[in-house]
Amino acid sequence: MARKLFKRWMPDPTKFKQNKAFSFLGDLLHDPNLFHLNRHSVSVAFFFGLAIAFLPVPGQMAIGAACCWFARCNLPITFALIWISNPLTLGPIFFSTYKLGTWILNSPVNKFHIELSWQWLTTELANIWAPLLVGSLLTGVVSGILGYLLIQAFWRWQVVRHWNLRRKRRAEAQGARGKSENCAK
Repeated sequence: MARKLFKRWMPDPTKFKQNKAFSFLGDLLHDPNLFHLNRHSVSVAFFFGLAIAFLPVPGQMAIGAACCWFARCNLPITFALIWISNPLTLGPIFFSTYKLGTWILNSPVNKFHIELSWQWLTTELANIWAPLLVGSLLTGVVSGILGYLLIQAFWRWQVVRHWNLRRKRRAEAQGARGKSENCAK
């Protein structure tokens, strides 16, 4: 089943709980619902993980943990998907969401250069925050919904496939049993 596929890639919950990087979650990690692998838990984790990955805010992991706790969905899957926006992909992701935001808001694309200083943050970010936020929210929500629907469809396809395989094996077993009974007569 689909559960077996996800379980193969999932970290062990006890190792996950002992990881010092996640110590900020405290007792939250003792909730067993955060590690369940069922269709609801995994598909909601895909929604939150993909939606939060596109948010241009610090603290995405804390936001993801809060969403997982609130929705009782799989925490490790959400965390893994949040890391789509890592230091290597952050620039292209946020530039493309900024361009999408300028297109949606019908505003001009501001030429800017990124500089890690407080002055740049207060001046340049004030000019680009609206298109960046609109593009990021839209991209996050759409990709989250698509991830949710794809996991729901994949999970259902896996279940139906296994039902059909079991039905076929049962029919073959009954056919073989019928032939052996006929030969014995």
